[in-house]
Amino acid sequence: MAETLGLDNGLTNYGDRDFARYLRRSMAHSMGISSELLSRPVIGIAASPSDFNNCHRYMPQLVEAVSRGVLAAGGLPRMFPTVSLGEVFLNPTSMVYRNLMSMDVEEMVRAQPMDAVVLIGGCDKTVPAQLMGAASANRPAIQLVTGPMSTGRHKGERLGACTDCRRFWGKFRAGEIDSTEIQIVETRLATTAGTCAVMGTASTMACIAEALGMSLPGTAAIPAVDSQRLVAAEESGKAAVRLARSPILPSQVITEQSVENAFRVLMALGGSTNAIIHLTAVAGRLGIRISPQRLNDISDETPVLVDLKPVGEGYMEDFHAAGGMGAVLRELRPLLNLDCLTIDGRTLRERLNERAGWVDRKIIRPFTDPVSNVGGLISLHGSLAPEGAIFKRAAATPALFEKEGRAVVFEGLEDLSARVDSPDLDVTADDILVLKNAGPLAAGMPEAGYLPIPSKLAKAGVKDMVRISDARMSGTAYGTIVLHVSPEAAAGGPLEAVRNGDRIRLSVSKKTIDLLVDPAEVARRLEERKPLPKKRGGYQELYQRTVTQAPEGCDLDFLAQARS
Repeated sequence: MAETLGLDNGLTNYGDRDFARYLRRSMAHSMGISSELLSRPVIGIAASPSDFNNCHRYMPQLVEAVSRGVLAAGGLPRMFPTVSLGEVFLNPTSMVYRNLMSMDVEEMVRAQPMDAVVLIGGCDKTVPAQLMGAASANRPAIQLVTGPMSTGRHKGERLGACTDCRRFWGKFRAGEIDSTEIQIVETRLATTAGTCAVMGTASTMACIAEALGMSLPGTAAIPAVDSQRLVAAEESGKAAVRLARSPILPSQVITEQSVENAFRVLMALGGSTNAIIHLTAVAGRLGIRISPQRLNDISDETPVLVDLKPVGEGYMEDFHAAGGMGAVLRELRPLLNLDCLTIDGRTLRERLNERAGWVDRKIIRPFTDPVSNVGGLISLHGSLAPEGAIFKRAAATPALFEKEGRAVVFEGLEDLSARVDSPDLDVTADDILVLKNAGPLAAGMPEAGYLPIPSKLAKAGVKDMVRISDARMSGTAYGTIVLHVSPEAAAGGPLEAVRNGDRIRLSVSKKTIDLLVDPAEVARRLEERKPLPKKRGGYQELYQRTVTQAPEGCDLDFLAQARS
């Protein structure tokens, strides 16, 4: 068993180790901690609460519960803060700051004296940032998520952020409800602390953390307000002490085999498109790469089993009550790598050999009777996206899967905002909306890929049309939408060359997305491209200078390459 160093771990360098130890302990005594506790394994608790983060409102209670578990198991809990990412409170987008948070987590875990760490997060980019930082630091770590919100009510139906917020906003734009009702709905969409109530990015990443083996079994979907969420926190604290005494490193848990398992779970959940970028970035910190072709193979082999919004009808509270991740993993068992190690010291095989509980088959379908025979997400390639794009077929309109249409182009986010609702916009339901300059370099890759249906079409009853961009979209969104087009327009990808009236062809069956313009003309247009304005100073400059494209996870290149 590895020696537990506790407070003697990573002594401050004064050129005298004995003095450094003496000084550190004297300062620790000033915190009112007994000598007995100072001799125990130290468990860091990385907490990310903020008054700008609604998802993390109950985090102080989670920190207290983790601390209780650490003390009960014979450890010394030490909470420390990190960057907090509240999805809707950040400009231009939280995606810009995911990598910054990952660096914060990595450096604080490495720099401070801890034998293991519990990472507490939930909001969209927080969990991937924590997993990325943990993978890079490669110290014993366990992920604890904050849990999903409970649903609200409006006129006899349940509401959950944020799929229903988009649905009602669409109704408002189409003139089906008035401003008074949309204001009432606004107060009923998010009624508790926690992450979005549907299988959006936050819930998808919570499930992926469990599928990877980085969080305790059965903890991904417990609602934020459920008392069992606090029990899960306490158990995570106990597990962290076990990790301190018998270390299991993230590099032993996050392997090519467990990453493939996580991608399979993503497909079966009908989960968020964002999870592809995040899981790619987490894996990239350990030099693991799953090719687009392998991603498509996994998707074609893996059925959608979970009937939740935005793909289906249920909410995360239903998923938890229905059997949660344990039920999904048991259905996927024939397709999974079962020898993967988890942070509780068992293999996935050992976990799934345990007796199964009751499963609600309205929410979690059997492998032989899935929601869909194929996975929810695919990678597209073609002349418009030479390095790939992502399409969520589980949330799209099948009638639009094979579509050729005329491009209606928006040059950027401001252009989209200014013109999409103009009565003079030359657009029909058969056209294809194209948004440029919303990728990682140009705009930080905001969740702008869910282009609104132009107002005049929405009022005419149009519910969906093909939309293409180098942006992301919320995991709570839905529609026939091509995302993450790579290279992005600002990096000189063919998307930059698209002009109004060009023809574009989408083929889901062939997994292709093509710009039907002569390559020589595309090259000529790209020669006219203006250089991207450079950001100056601080993290923004570092981000723009080093961020990778979507297929590499939008990480900072030096963070991934140094470990590959």
